Amino acid sequence: MTGAANDPVALAEQVRALLSERDQGAPCLTYQALATELGLTPPGTIRRVAAALEQTMREDIAAGRPMVAALVVSRAGDMPRRGFFDLAVALGRFPADPDSHRAAWQAECAAVLGKQAGEMT
Repeated sequence: MTGAANDPVALAEQVRALLSERDQGAPCLTYQALATELGLTPPGTIRRVAAALEQTMREDIAAGRPMVAALVVSRAGDMPRRGFFDLAVALGRFPADPDSHRAAWQAECAAVLGKQAGEMT
């Protein structure tokens, strides 16, 4: 994991693999739980997770897929951190109005889980 741990593109592949295994019974992970599952150790674990998640967001939007990064949430709340929403807006996936972010995120989660369920059948 040493090389991949510092390479956002390689780490993004591992993030995508882990998140693609999520199901509707337990769809979301916290940033820290994802870091732990990836075997990352301090310092900078959450920063590396965030960079990898941002990479998956760019890849997913470019490919016209739902963003698997939507399945990662803050332990302090039940939604992703502000950076997720900022990038989703910047990439044109979410509307700029923060009042609509929860609904956009919920729809994104449903799209990710629906796509994964469809891929399994």
